[in-house]
Amino acid sequence: MPMKIEVGDSLQLKKPHACGGNSFTVRRAGMDFRIECANCGAQIWMKRTDLEKRIRKISPKE
Repeated sequence: MPMKIEVGDSLQLKKPHACGGNSFTVRRAGMDFRIECANCGAQIWMKRTDLEKRIRKISPKE
């Protein structure tokens, strides 16, 4: 069963981005996700299965 991840949620991933940040914001959800690095603003497209393996923590949008 897929994880409950919604647009606006903050994710902490196991591996950091190239800029050194490991916090991301979900910008698009579905079978593919678009996440935005909170440190540098780069946007990354990722498949749901790959993203779910990399998640350490989910913080719902405020």
